[in-house]
Amino acid sequence: MAVMVHWNGKDVPNELRTLPEGRYVIESVDAAPALSPDEEAGLEQAIDSLRQGQGVPAEAVFRRIEERLRR
Repeated sequence: MAVMVHWNGKDVPNELRTLPEGRYVIESVDAAPALSPDEEAGLEQAIDSLRQGQGVPAEAVFRRIEERLRR
């Protein structure tokens, strides 16, 4: 489970208060890591296929994700 937290650097965010007790890893997502050449090429192919109208509607993607999460 991922939780997006916006932190002002001082106060404990409400998003953290609602999480159950446990151990968590917190990592900043402000700077994206560099992509490998294969990852970059894969993204370019995906963008090209979307431009050609070969994309999958968002509703279908969300439905597939929900189905897999229920398993």
